[in-house]
Amino acid sequence: MKKFSRIFGYLRDQKQQVAFYFITNLLAIIFATFSLVSVAPVLKILFTADKTTVKGTGILAEVQAFVTSLILQYQPMNALILVVSVIVLATLLKNLFLYLSRYILMPIRNHVLQRLRNDMFVKTISLPIGFFTEEKKGDLISRMTNDINEVELSIMATLEVFIREPLTILFTLGSMILISPQLTLFLLLFLPIIGFIIGIIGKSLKKRSTLAQEHLGDMLGVLDETLSGLRILKAFNAEGQQHKRFSKINNLIFQTRNQISQRQELGSPLSETVGVLAVGIILWYGGMLIFSGQTTMTGEWFIGYIILFTQIINPIKSLSNSFLNIKKGSAALERIEHLLDAPNIIKEITSPKVINEFSNSIELQQVSFSYGERKILNNINITVPKGKTIALVGASGSGKSTLVDLIPRFHDVSSGAVLIDRLNIKEYGLTSLRKLMGIVSQEPILFNDTIYNNITLGTEGATQAQVEEAAKIANAHNFIVQKSEGYQTIVGDRGSKLSGGERQRITIARAVLKNPPILILDEATSSLDTESERLVQLAINTLMKNRTCIVIAHRLSTVQHADEIIVMQQGNIMERGTHEQLLALQGHYHKLVAMQQVK
Repeated sequence: MKKFSRIFGYLRDQKQQVAFYFITNLLAIIFATFSLVSVAPVLKILFTADKTTVKGTGILAEVQAFVTSLILQYQPMNALILVVSVIVLATLLKNLFLYLSRYILMPIRNHVLQRLRNDMFVKTISLPIGFFTEEKKGDLISRMTNDINEVELSIMATLEVFIREPLTILFTLGSMILISPQLTLFLLLFLPIIGFIIGIIGKSLKKRSTLAQEHLGDMLGVLDETLSGLRILKAFNAEGQQHKRFSKINNLIFQTRNQISQRQELGSPLSETVGVLAVGIILWYGGMLIFSGQTTMTGEWFIGYIILFTQIINPIKSLSNSFLNIKKGSAALERIEHLLDAPNIIKEITSPKVINEFSNSIELQQVSFSYGERKILNNINITVPKGKTIALVGASGSGKSTLVDLIPRFHDVSSGAVLIDRLNIKEYGLTSLRKLMGIVSQEPILFNDTIYNNITLGTEGATQAQVEEAAKIANAHNFIVQKSEGYQTIVGDRGSKLSGGERQRITIARAVLKNPPILILDEATSSLDTESERLVQLAINTLMKNRTCIVIAHRLSTVQHADEIIVMQQGNIMERGTHEQLLALQGHYHKLVAMQQVK
């Protein structure tokens, strides 16, 4: 049960509801057991010829004596009506408390699942970007959807069983012991056999459940890639090739789930078969005890005993199925906990400083950075004074984007330090640090929401006038007001209802509204057509005024006027200087300029 400590942790603030659930279940079981035990007195009234005979001593004899007194006092018919009325009342109360227990349980279950989903989402958005380079997006989505559903169906559904059914078995066994200790002890010898068989099935079930969830994550990944790259698949007539990838994973899921179902469905008929076998043995052994006179149990109590035993079979079946479900669900829970327990290496110190304004410089001092064993940056030294523009140029994979990601602490340096206003950025709180910065990336990131909400992302309290002013600066206002719903237009999935230039200008408007003192531009115009590039570049030029800027660019014409251009290659700084100084060196930058015919 230790592995479910996280689930039980979510129940700590539900202690009162759990207590009510336990009490209502307990009362339902007490009344259910009482109604079953009352069958024996009814049979005595109906079929016992000598109604004054009481055999043996103990509780069973006292009940027999009580029934006998009822028969003598009220006559058999009236006594029968009285006992039947008590059984009906007990059954009504049992069902009332059973309904109340389920009424109480559902909000508890939903509360646990709500907390689990929320914790997974919070954990996901808090993890460093580097974590997601090692994980498949489809697999992460699978953990937050299918694995959560599996936990609900396999684990949360069994919590009810693990409270109700043991109580049912306990009270039923208690009643059976009172009726015949010998017969009950004989019966208990069979229960370990059932548990052993079910344990063997459960062990193989968990392994296959883990495989099924992993295959499902792979399938979601293929589906996401297919939908994102549908245009390319059609252009290269590669639909069949992608379908083969999908079918291969889909077939693995099919085979694995069949194996899971075969083992899971074995539990119920197996326990029922063993239960019926046990009934046969009880009939033989109980009859032998009665015929030989080794028990005070009479015929009507023997029938009542058998009725009680048949009622214990279903709880045992439910527990066996639940055990198998737990094994199946624990595989999903382990995958969820892999995400929830993932270490967050980007941590704030205990009492971080708050930085409200940028007043001096950004410095990278002997900075190196590695992804695992692969070194990305090597001994980088850069100073960006306030109000200056620094451009990073170089081939793809030279480390430019990784370098700028270190400044807002999307990654932490492997060695060296990043300073802002002469203080290590690890000393600052993440929220106040990132509040200083605006980022416009190569791929415009928009959410399936309104244009207004995309512009105001992370900027609370902005007025309509402020949003419109930001859009005008970004050259976006004119095309926005031409939309049917203006600023309330839904942009679609990843901004699919807008053109590339329109999406980029929305992200620039977002940066303008934030009004950050530090601006990071990561190849913001590289994927645009000429007209869109012109409009976006005009917006960027306006945005860059009076700000400290770090610009990544492939098109060197956009960075000729930077205060310093840094040429990077394979994680190292090869050259640095102004446009004219670098041209005069006749080195790597000069070759890049010549290739792009920049004059």
